[in-house]
Amino acid sequence: MSYYLPVDRRNPSSEISAHGKFMHTRKEAFHCVIPGHLLKVCPWLPLHTPLLPPIPLEVLQVRWYNVMSSLEKTSYWLKPIKVTAHLSWNPLSFGLYSPTLPPYDDKRNPYNTEQNARAPRDIHQRQQSSIILNEEDKEFIVWWDEPADQDPENPMNWPARKKWLNIGVLAFIGFIIPLVSSLIAPGVELVMKEFHTTSETFSTFVVSIFVLGFAVGPLLFAPLSEIYGRVILYNVSNVLFLGFTVMCALSENQAMLLTARFFSGFTGVATLTIGSGTIADMMPRETRGKAVSIWSVGTILGPAVGPIIGGFVAQAYGWRWIFWVLSIALGVVTVVAFLTLTETYAPVLLERKAESIRFETGDSRYKSKLESDLRRRELLRTSFLRPVKLLVFYPIVTVMCLYYATLYGILYLLFSTYSFLYSDVYGFTTSADGLVFIAGGLGTLLGLAYVGRLSDRDVKKRVEAGSPNTPEDRLSPIITIPGALSFPLGLFLYGWSAEKHIHWIIPQIGTAITGFGSIVIFITIQTYLIDAFEKYAASVFGANAIIRGTAGAFIPLVGPGMYHRLGYGWGNSVLAFVSLFFAVVPLILRRYGAHIRKLNPTWVRL
Repeated sequence: MSYYLPVDRRNPSSEISAHGKFMHTRKEAFHCVIPGHLLKVCPWLPLHTPLLPPIPLEVLQVRWYNVMSSLEKTSYWLKPIKVTAHLSWNPLSFGLYSPTLPPYDDKRNPYNTEQNARAPRDIHQRQQSSIILNEEDKEFIVWWDEPADQDPENPMNWPARKKWLNIGVLAFIGFIIPLVSSLIAPGVELVMKEFHTTSETFSTFVVSIFVLGFAVGPLLFAPLSEIYGRVILYNVSNVLFLGFTVMCALSENQAMLLTARFFSGFTGVATLTIGSGTIADMMPRETRGKAVSIWSVGTILGPAVGPIIGGFVAQAYGWRWIFWVLSIALGVVTVVAFLTLTETYAPVLLERKAESIRFETGDSRYKSKLESDLRRRELLRTSFLRPVKLLVFYPIVTVMCLYYATLYGILYLLFSTYSFLYSDVYGFTTSADGLVFIAGGLGTLLGLAYVGRLSDRDVKKRVEAGSPNTPEDRLSPIITIPGALSFPLGLFLYGWSAEKHIHWIIPQIGTAITGFGSIVIFITIQTYLIDAFEKYAASVFGANAIIRGTAGAFIPLVGPGMYHRLGYGWGNSVLAFVSLFFAVVPLILRRYGAHIRKLNPTWVRL
């Protein structure tokens, strides 16, 4: 196959390189850069430098022909040449790193027409795509053993026992971490007494600042999990989480306690952020709803069970022993996780496989099929910004995360004010204050059973019928309508029964109904986002954790003032109306979600 570059008619023996310099001698390899004045005139000139993507040769020929014809006012003709492929340093390039053109007849050349036909055309897509190797190098592509759906190393093919063991351990960790968020709630009055403060802001913030750490942590853990894998982050974050929990127990003043609470939330959120990615790594879509339900139960039950334990421990041994008991449990969980959790992230597993083959054979050409073109620093920067980009530029992610965060913030507002309501209005003791969270936990379990049974039903039916399924199948009205309506209904019942000082069992029923609605909506949103953004599941949940944590930290701060001005009746009614505003979101996305996803901005580099 012959390829051509422009040559000066006045000196046919000279050749023009792809960088714009005349080469007065025929060479197999050449090094040069575009002159500065030419860049000023035509800054859009096609360059092959580390900063810009490769340009197909046909486009290169046409552009150079037009440019040189207009600038030099002379005619050019095309002459076949061959050049070799290698990267080197050219002292004439004034310190610029300039790659030479590869041999166009060589299939390994990145400009090769056949290879470019297979490569993605979009610059951002190309930079993120896996390495595309030519026919001769296919034997060096490391992939799952054929057939891929039977390779035991592929997490999708793991035995069910191994999959559920990983999910079970993650669910237990996911139960312990949110447990910490509300565990201190019944002991807040004891903390305030020891630190000699009467600040209502401190009493609320000491509970909610833990969730503020949830908002910041995903910015670090989500991208790191897509570079180094899942398991190493689970283990490191568990150790750090344990350390900051011990620091809470040793706190000597308000600042130290608030700082320790923030960083324990910051490090503990790793499991809540990455867990969805682990599920997407190993669970097929038709069983993913059940897995998400089990993994999510701790996220909702933890804040409900925490005050029950915290109330009895605080009354019997003091508030510091809340954190000592928790530290003992965390120590056990950390050891169990270290011994049982297995890496599930395919790019990391395949890279390990490629590295093992390279070590055994001594051949460095073996590469993982999913190996990224980007350098690690660039990949880290891209992954670091991905949750924010998803949150800002993808409307489905934005709306669903706002809905999730609103309900989450309202729940934490309720958690932070339960003890004041039941102690002031109903005269409960510190230990009894913790028991009022049981109703919310029971409602959560009921909602978990409901959504767990129905979430995968439509997906399985479509799979069995051979019909294509879409993420919108997760937004079935039989799931979303009861969940979206029961949450505000519970708030109305809880608020007005407390306002009228009706028997304490009625606010408890309202709390149970709210718990039912919250878990149904939470799991529905999680499964929908995993299916819609399967490749970036960890980053999507990182985006969700950012806004969820922010809402969970700051919405509770308005609780004491709002209830003081409006009372429990109208105060909870305001919260109920806000949740009703979002109730139509799942129904809208059920009908138009597929169309909205097609409008996702292609110019945003994820």
